[in-house]
Amino acid sequence: METIEFDIRGQICPSTLLTTLREINRHKSELKQGMCQLLFKTDNRDATITIPETVRNMGYASEIVKQDGYYVLTVFRAD
Repeated sequence: METIEFDIRGQICPSTLLTTLREINRHKSELKQGMCQLLFKTDNRDATITIPETVRNMGYASEIVKQDGYYVLTVFRAD
């Protein structure tokens, strides 16, 4: 499975959410087929709430891991 990375550190909501939605729509076919996952690096804590909630409503799964001063948010096909 391909992992496509986006570094959105420094952006705040709603910019982080809009960027995520744009990339989900851009890679929709590959995501739905489980061929790729999208990985977003963010330092905006609000994004760790808004993005997972939104992608879940769109039918995707997400995972958040806190790293050195930022979060890694991964969006992938929900099984």
